[in-house]
Amino acid sequence: MVIQFELYHLDEQRSMNAKNSSNLSRTNWERLATMTDDEIDTSDIPEADEDFFNRARLRMPKGKSSVILSVDSEVLDWFRGQGGDYHKLVNSALRDFAETHR
Repeated sequence: MVIQFELYHLDEQRSMNAKNSSNLSRTNWERLATMTDDEIDTSDIPEADEDFFNRARLRMPKGKSSVILSVDSEVLDWFRGQGGDYHKLVNSALRDFAETHR
């Protein structure tokens, strides 16, 4: 069996699952859309001063690589049986293995 995987980075694995994506938002979006900048409380946010911008660095996310990979049917069935996006689970397992054996 030949399947195609897209490789994801660890920070991309943190996605919403069915449990927390089914919660309804209690945000009053209509009120928020009509608020002016002066009405928004930013007291808990530090101001981005000149020093902040002098130290700021642009960090671009690493890209994905698309590969074709042959795996045993039983292995693929196991990953699929774990639920969710098995592509990400396979990538996570491969990443763990690679990091352990560096």
